[in-house]
Amino acid sequence: METDAALRGLSALAQEGRLAVFRLLVKAGPDGMAAGDIARRTKTAANTMSAQLLVLANAGLVRARRDGRSIIYVADFGRMGALLEFLTKDCCGGRPEICAPMLACPAKKPRKARAA
Repeated sequence: METDAALRGLSALAQEGRLAVFRLLVKAGPDGMAAGDIARRTKTAANTMSAQLLVLANAGLVRARRDGRSIIYVADFGRMGALLEFLTKDCCGGRPEICAPMLACPAKKPRKARAA
């Protein structure tokens, strides 16, 4: 990843609402979410959500596809990985094992059984 692309990605994420949208889309996984659902979940007006998604799309962090009358947005995991790689490329004074846990996908903690 080139520096200018990394700057566009980081700039897009450097706003509370857009960061929340991106994190929501990352959590949604490869199926993504409809724009209206994203707006409802983040309690954001439709026009504001449209602007936020446009900034994220222009930075290459999200992709959109039409599904009937809905537009589904999906986090671009390849671009996200490239941004993380850019940030950690020269990590840790030549000791990549220090950064490895940070780049690994965190495992979900198992839910505790509820008492009856």
